[in-house]
Amino acid sequence: MDFDLFVIGGGSAGVRCGRIAAGHGAKVAVAERRFWGGTCVNVGCVPKKLMVQAAEYGAWAADAAGFGWDIDVRGHDWGKLQQAVTAETTRIGGVYRRLLDGAGARIIDGDASLVDAHTVAVGDERITARHIVIATGGASVMPEFPGAEHCLVSDALFAMPEKPRRAVVLGGGYIACEFAGILAGLGVATTQLYRGHLFLRGFDADIREALAAEMREAGVDLRFETGIAKVERAGDEYLVHATDGTIIETDAVFATIGRRPATAGLGLDAAGVAVTETGAVIVEPGGRTSVPHIYALGDVTDQVNLTPVATGQGHALADTLFGGNPRTISLANIPTAVFTAPPIGTVGLTEAEAAKHGEVDVYLSRFRPLRHTISGRERRTLMKLVVDRPTQRVLGVHMLGEDAGEILQGFAVAVVMGATKQDFDRTIGIHPSAAEEFVTMRTRRPDQLAKAAE
Repeated sequence: MDFDLFVIGGGSAGVRCGRIAAGHGAKVAVAERRFWGGTCVNVGCVPKKLMVQAAEYGAWAADAAGFGWDIDVRGHDWGKLQQAVTAETTRIGGVYRRLLDGAGARIIDGDASLVDAHTVAVGDERITARHIVIATGGASVMPEFPGAEHCLVSDALFAMPEKPRRAVVLGGGYIACEFAGILAGLGVATTQLYRGHLFLRGFDADIREALAAEMREAGVDLRFETGIAKVERAGDEYLVHATDGTIIETDAVFATIGRRPATAGLGLDAAGVAVTETGAVIVEPGGRTSVPHIYALGDVTDQVNLTPVATGQGHALADTLFGGNPRTISLANIPTAVFTAPPIGTVGLTEAEAAKHGEVDVYLSRFRPLRHTISGRERRTLMKLVVDRPTQRVLGVHMLGEDAGEILQGFAVAVVMGATKQDFDRTIGIHPSAAEEFVTMRTRRPDQLAKAAE
């Protein structure tokens, strides 16, 4: 064989797997057809977070007056932001290439596909490998209503030369909610449409309801149980015909309705790799596909589509194949954040999920953060603990509020270790901070207390 390992995909999973495998002494090649670092670095987590922070600066400038600062805000330079974001994503993409090169892996810029179970084609070149990894990530799904060709997918936001005055965001997942917050925070008149009764399906209900209230307070025209019937071009603008009968005039329509595994054109059939009806590669816990020496990692498997999960899977597989340390990563109690305004941080089970397994105690706190008692901004933080009643083990920790992602990372350690409510209670809080609320909650939610009294 030409290589011990050939990786198709230069994103989080592929680069980590290739780099660690090369570090273990394997002969490795990694091919990437679009951009190194994948979706996360180029059109996902990194540029999105930078744009979220850009939107926050506008709010902070407005809040500063309450603290005695006299700031003259003359507007926002969209072009300058785009240049800065592009420069940073380009820098990080270069870091990914250098990491592979430094580890001794061969870097291939090209579109790779499987010819058979041990052979990969890149252009006219045929390369054989003992092990093959599929780590091609996902791709945006386009809607199918009339005029869908006028819609933009999420990638487009990071390449728009000018900021739209008005925008419609279709969808109710991570990306839709984050984009609505970014656009509204940067001064764009933003409407978000979602066909369901409440967005962010799968998150805790209290968090979802609280975020909806906060987004409306921030100026997002949020419409549930409403989709798009069709989109029409009208000169320099678009007319969005919503399913509730209204017509929305806008400058841009973002279709953020989900992503699908990017497996088209990979030649998986030729190699005998089994996939689901949606194109996701079917894998065992360690990433092994239906072909024993072919593996799939990250979003292409459509399991838990998060960058740290993909990175962890890539590292674990390299250790298993070449490091003498067989292991897998757990998909339980994975912490995550949604960078809305304000952000969400969460780990563990929601109240509804936990209740399926037995009786639970719920502790919930809503309060106005100290900063906003002076800023004047009407913003509330929500914190919630879901506790298994018989064992008192903390099953879920959920937060909507500033710095939620930073705060929940630490509490995720406690949940993974099996901490109990009593462990939380005997932990001294850091005062004054929002985070201390998680270790000072002593009273169950009012509705639970009323039920107990009955």
